[in-house]
Amino acid sequence: MSQKRNIFEEVGEQSASKPAPKGGMIDQGRGGARRGIRAWLMVLFAMVVVMVVVGGLTRLTDSGLSITEWRPVTGAIPPLNEADWQSEFDKYKQIDQWAIDNQWMTLEDFKFIYWWEWGHRQIGRVIGLVWAVGFFGFLAARKIPVGWTGRLAFIGGLGGLQGAVGWWMVASGVTSGEGVTTVASYRLATHLGLAFVILGFIAWYVMLLGREERELMQARRQKEARLFGLSTGWLHLAFLQILLGALVAGIDAGRSFTDWPWMQDQFFPPEAFDITPVWRNFFENAGLVQFIHRMVGYVLLAFSVMAFVKGRKSAHAATRAAFTAAFIAVIAQIVLGIYTVVTAAPWNIAIVHQVFAILVFALILRARFLAAHPIVASLRG
Repeated sequence: MSQKRNIFEEVGEQSASKPAPKGGMIDQGRGGARRGIRAWLMVLFAMVVVMVVVGGLTRLTDSGLSITEWRPVTGAIPPLNEADWQSEFDKYKQIDQWAIDNQWMTLEDFKFIYWWEWGHRQIGRVIGLVWAVGFFGFLAARKIPVGWTGRLAFIGGLGGLQGAVGWWMVASGVTSGEGVTTVASYRLATHLGLAFVILGFIAWYVMLLGREERELMQARRQKEARLFGLSTGWLHLAFLQILLGALVAGIDAGRSFTDWPWMQDQFFPPEAFDITPVWRNFFENAGLVQFIHRMVGYVLLAFSVMAFVKGRKSAHAATRAAFTAAFIAVIAQIVLGIYTVVTAAPWNIAIVHQVFAILVFALILRARFLAAHPIVASLRG
């Protein structure tokens, strides 16, 4: 005769004997060292920011042409004795910048600008090393989440391209007998623009890795398409203004017209099209370049007000806060830009203005991310 069994005991026994249910395809996206990769990307982001700042200081100290050769490997070793230093100084004496602007320099003066450029290039090498160690380390350990290998490799590819663009920029100023004493402003803008592209992709990946795939998939269903499109335009307009700022910096146009809101007591700068052919004025005429930078700044301000008003109507508190933060940053950057102009762009103010551009770019990108992947709060929350 079978023994009478307790129904609660049966349930307990069955639940203990059955294996735990396996997650579906969504849960597989959690695989890999998401937190570790995110931390690694955050380190890379910080290093690229430092690279941009040091690059700006290198330009402000007119140090960018002190190293006249591109040696990706052997260039990591600085001059080790006086003979090496003299050799580097002799190479510098062969270019127009020394012949036209810096014949007063002694070897000690040259060392000052050399160390700035060497440090800038060295940071680039360290960034490449940190990327390679992290990427191949996670790859060898099979800790990269599904679908992320290409993204992380893409970051490394952009870094390699940036190194080549950096030399392409420097090469435009390493001339002899052509009367060129600085790098081409449009190449400087390309170099800085690519740095912001790299920062943008890293920041986007950091934000994606900060949330689980299941949560991201649910968030995409709540995507606010209009806000996403608006923030995309906002981001592109801010990026354009950053490129124009690089053109201004490349020819020191910020020190040419130091009154605001006028330019030498008039709305449109004098002699705006004096350079021939005409197209060169858009890159080399200080008055016209600064004028365009100012006008786009006003357009950015108007667009930012619209984005702020629309963003405040979001159904999600985090998204509203993100649009507000980005708007405040834009206002602060515009005020700082005006102050930079009226003070004739001293190096410390100019570099803060550049750092704030990174902040503005990152905050607009965050607003865009939250428009696409809103954080859905419960009614109780």
